[in-house]
Amino acid sequence: MMRAAGLLFGMGTHLLFAVTVWQLVWFLAGFTNSRPGDSDLRAFAVDAGLALQFAISHSALLHPTVRGWLGRWIAAPFYGLFYCVATCLSLLWLFSCWQASPSVVWAFQGSTALVIQIGFACCWIGLLHSLSLTGLGWQTGLTPWWAWVRGLPAPRREFRPRSSYLLLRHPVYLSFLGLIWLTPEVTIDRAALIALWTVYIFIGSWLKDRRLEYYLGKTYREYESRVAGYPFIPLGPLARIPIPDPAREPENSPVTLSFRRPEPSTPHPSRENGIRRAA
Repeated sequence: MMRAAGLLFGMGTHLLFAVTVWQLVWFLAGFTNSRPGDSDLRAFAVDAGLALQFAISHSALLHPTVRGWLGRWIAAPFYGLFYCVATCLSLLWLFSCWQASPSVVWAFQGSTALVIQIGFACCWIGLLHSLSLTGLGWQTGLTPWWAWVRGLPAPRREFRPRSSYLLLRHPVYLSFLGLIWLTPEVTIDRAALIALWTVYIFIGSWLKDRRLEYYLGKTYREYESRVAGYPFIPLGPLARIPIPDPAREPENSPVTLSFRRPEPSTPHPSRENGIRRAA
């Protein structure tokens, strides 16, 4: 009975994922069935709340402390599925409650609009390519779940930067940023989405760096010292981060984020087996 439930959960999760991605494509392209808001102010407020609920839940469920707490009840092969379901439901809620505004902030037509639409399509290609480099099966929970189906231990997820990851640390986020911005017509509701999710993407990039430092330790810090988070960012946490000289650091230097910790004397299981859900 439990095995049958696990099989159905995995298949249902990926069906839900396919439906959500299909709706996301049209939503970001501007073809939505959103109901018109009562006013621009109300539409902005409602849509801002919907955008924020996705951003907060998406990052919170990846936090090692939250994952460790939920891991008491959710078996490791199913956490990726749980995360995928939570993300999909959050997006579907956003799509269903989104309020459109007729007020246009800016609009392009003709050849300029065509160039923007081509850029939009290229960002989808870049997003899929970037996800394939890190393993789309890890993003949806398919890889660990499929190992469970076959009665195998979860495969090791290795950190091996290649292709676009040799140029920047966050190609997935950069592609998604293009999908948000590249639209010929921006209304009040789309402006809310652009503003909030742009901030979220940069904060999320910083949080992702901290998670990967936590899981991979020195390996990821060396990567950060060689590759910037985004092109043309010379300073700050999303630039290249030099490896600190241990001889110059105070013995009790403060940590910057609660889930960072000193290197243990014995290897952490997640570092021996690769990151399970850090990306």
